[in-house]
Formats: sequence, structure tokens, C-alpha cells
Amino acid sequence: MAGAIIENMSTRKLCIVGGILLVFQVIAFLVGGLIAPSPTTAVPYMSVKCIDVRKNHHKTKWLMPWGPNHCKKLKDFDEAVSRQIEANDIVFAVHVPLPTKEMSPWFQFMLFIMQLDIAFKMDNDLKENAEITLDVSLAYRDDTFSDWEEIAHAIENRKLKCTFGSPKTLESEGRHYDCDFLPFMEIGSVAHKYYLINIRLPVNERKGINVGIGEIKDIRLVGIHQNGGFTKVWFAMKTFLTPSILIIMVWYWRRITLMTRAPVLLEKVIFALGISMTFINIPVEWFSIGFDWTWMLLFGDIRQGIFYAMLLSFWIIFCGEHMMDQSERNRLSGYWKQVGPIAVGSFCLFIFDMCERGVQLKNPFYSIWTTEVGTELAMAFIIVAGICLCLYFLFLCFMVFQVFRNISGKQSSLPAMSKARRLHYEGLIFRFKFLMLITLACAAMTVIFFIVSQVTEGHWKWGDITIQVNSAFFTGIYGMWNLYVFALMFLYAPSHKNYGEDQSNSDLGVNSGEELQLTTTITHVDGPTEVYKLARKEAQE
Repeated sequence: MAGAIIENMSTRKLCIVGGILLVFQVIAFLVGGLIAPSPTTAVPYMSVKCIDVRKNHHKTKWLMPWGPNHCKKLKDFDEAVSRQIEANDIVFAVHVPLPTKEMSPWFQFMLFIMQLDIAFKMDNDLKENAEITLDVSLAYRDDTFSDWEEIAHAIENRKLKCTFGSPKTLESEGRHYDCDFLPFMEIGSVAHKYYLINIRLPVNERKGINVGIGEIKDIRLVGIHQNGGFTKVWFAMKTFLTPSILIIMVWYWRRITLMTRAPVLLEKVIFALGISMTFINIPVEWFSIGFDWTWMLLFGDIRQGIFYAMLLSFWIIFCGEHMMDQSERNRLSGYWKQVGPIAVGSFCLFIFDMCERGVQLKNPFYSIWTTEVGTELAMAFIIVAGICLCLYFLFLCFMVFQVFRNISGKQSSLPAMSKARRLHYEGLIFRFKFLMLITLACAAMTVIFFIVSQVTEGHWKWGDITIQVNSAFFTGIYGMWNLYVFALMFLYAPSHKNYGEDQSNSDLGVNSGEELQLTTTITHVDGPTEVYKLARKEAQE
């Protein structure tokens, strides 16, 4: 009878905790769907063709496309030919943002892609595998009267991938090629109000620079930045979640240190997972509003990488600690085959990110994909990381299968127990399976919402209510993993109650031979952890 009462109380607590977490999960999705705007905004820019006939093209001279000090403009290249203006004297100028607007630090980052309008001409055809050379400069200022200050200058090459849907005849002259977008620039902060981009296409026939690239009519840019409203909601969530995870983490570790035994491997890994989640949550992004921290994108990638590496490691160890032989338990070295691919894959992705965004800290126009060597190197890192990920999931699926098979096999011991004890352990096994299914559900929800956010238009309209799907994806999934870590530390913290031999055997009416141990931790007089109550595995003789 006592066992049934304990089981009912424990199940009731689990239901209450689950209900509270579900409410917070729904709130996390609603915050993004109903309060936050879409995460990003794309703004198209058409470059203005300016005439620069100064000697040697002095680099400190900046050409403005509009405004009181705007440049001398060209309508088209036919005008340049009639006025005998050479290609080296033409500068494509783009002002960011559009007239009457200002950029803001709340935009967090700027990503630009380029599209070239290339017309077909019989005497100036686009060669196969053509490569365009760009002489690009970026400057900023914070008011409309100051001089422009240079941020970066570089000479970059981009491979042209274009198709022409009509026969290349005289009748087709003037029609445009269909060209892929080109990566142009990425900068990790928006610390200034105004930005100016000057693009030159230097021509040198002797060196073969910008020869055989067709007749370029216009250069278009598409600028993508984070919405300020979404940034504020995102910062608010991080500010709220940081103390929440910190408090449960301190409480969790305090419960462990109160035990007379040393922390076991599973408890250490859960604590490390909490630390990595806190590392993501700490809202250092607030400082980016007042400081020009261009490294924030790279820093964010590193934080996410550490968390996901810890999460994948936890799943392996969680399964292993309920499956492996006693001699192999509670030792990190026993998981080197499973954790090894995680370490190798994470290292490859880190090197790839350093080769891309690390270099962009000095040269925002750089892209690893623009050269053959860079492309092969990037693909090599990604392929190795992909192979490691596949190996990891094969290990994980095999271990999950073994865990469920072992539990199912041990359930044959339950009929020999007293009714109260049988009900008690049936509940424990059920809750272990339930926790495993919740883990799979979280992973599945992440994948499903990512796919939905990619294939939908970005928002749904239900009458007068507009739901921002992409924003709901970011806030909902971010909140979900925080709640997942919170629940793990709450459920796996050592219990302050004593479920030792006296209560287990006397109150439940069984002898010591019926003790069913389903965890790798060692029971002491301090009482069992929540792991004991939620995840037991082996029948001890």
C-alpha cells in the first residue's frame, strides 16, 4: 500500500512538472509567433554608376550615389561609350540604407549577396567558367556631414555561373543571362548609421582581368539584416532564461554535494550540459548595442557548437549508463568510440567556421567558397563532419535499441514481486521510457519546425491574427531546449528523501533479493537520486 501511495505521489509530481513546462513551452512559441516580427529583412539595392576620372583613383575619395555631394552619374554604358569613358573610370556605388532611413545596432549583422545583370552580345560573349574581379571598398559615418571612414578594402574574385535560354544569335543580343547570386559581404555588427559601398571592375586585357565576362549592365545587391523588434524579443528571452537555468543549476549541484558519495558520470554530464546552456543564454549581445563587436557571429557559432556537442554526448552517456556492464559504467573513457566522432565532427566545423567567419573579421568580403582550394577544403570539413554525425547516430540508435530491449527483458522479474512493489517499478520503467521519448520528441520538433520555416512564406494569417512562423521557430525551439535542460537537472537531482533498504523492503513488503537496480549510481544512506526513481534497469540477485 505504501508503495502505491509513493508511486501515486511521484507520478502526480511528474505530471505537475510536465504541465508547467508545457505551459512555458507554449508561451515560448507564442512570444515568437505573436509578439516578435520576422527574424530578418531583405532589402534590395540598385547600384548607381558613377564616373571617377581622378588620377590614379585615389582610394580616400568616396563616390555617393545620391545626396548633396552625389557623384556624376551614367545612365548606361552606351553613354559611357559615347563620352569615351573607360571601364576603369566607372564605380558602382551603393548607399546603405535607402534614403531617409538609418541603420541601427539592433540589426546585429548585415549580409549582402550580389546579382549581376549581364546582357548577351556577339562581340563580347560570356566565357565558360568566367571569373569576375571586384575592387570593393566599405566605409561608414554616423551623420550626413562627416567624412566617410574606411572599414575595409579588398580585391576579390567570384566565379560566374550563368545560363542563356536562347540561341546565341544576333536576334538574341540584349537579352540577359540567368546568373546565380554571388556571396558579397558579411559583417557581424551594425554599429553605424550609414554605410557606403564602392565597387570597381578593373579591366586589364594583358593580365586577363575582367575579360570575357560579358556586357555587365547593372549590379544589384540584396542586404539582409536582423529585425530590431525580433532582436529585442530575443534579448529579453535570453535575459529571462539565464537566471532560470543558473538557479536550477546551483540547486542541482548543491543537492549533489550534500551526498556523502562523489558525483557520478551522468550527474557530471548533466551539470556540464547546464553550463553549456548557460553559456548560450548569457545575454552578452546587450553589449553589442554600444560596442562595435564584429566577432559576435563567430562567438555565437562557438557557443552553439559547445552546447550541441554536450547535448549529443549526454544522449550517448545517458543511454550507456543504463545499458553497459557494471565494470564499464561511470567512466568517460568507456565512451571514446561514441564521443570520438562528436569531437572530430565539432573540430571540423570549428575549423570551417574559423576559415569563413574568422577571416571575415578582417575582410568582410571574403568567402571560402570563391576559390577551388577553398571550396574543396570547406567540402572536406563538411563531409568529415557529416560522416562523424552519421556514425554518431548509428551508435545512438543501437544503444537506444539495447536499452529498451534490456528493460523489456528485465520486466519478466516483475510478476514475482509483491503487488505494491510491482506497481512501483512499472511506473519507474514507464517514466524512463517516457523520458527517452521526450528526448526524441524534442529532436523531432526541432527538425519539423526547421523544415516548416523553410517551406512556408514566413507567416500564417488566421483572420486578423498574423503568426510569424520563423520567429516562433527560433523562440520556441530555443525555449524548448532550455526547458529540456531544466527538466533534466530537476528530475536527476539527488532526492532529499530516504528510500533506503528499510523503506524499500519493509514498507513495500519485499526481501532484499527483490531489489531492482536500474541505474549506475551507488545508493548511499543519503538517499537515491531522482535517477533511481525514474530510470532503473537491472535485477540484482
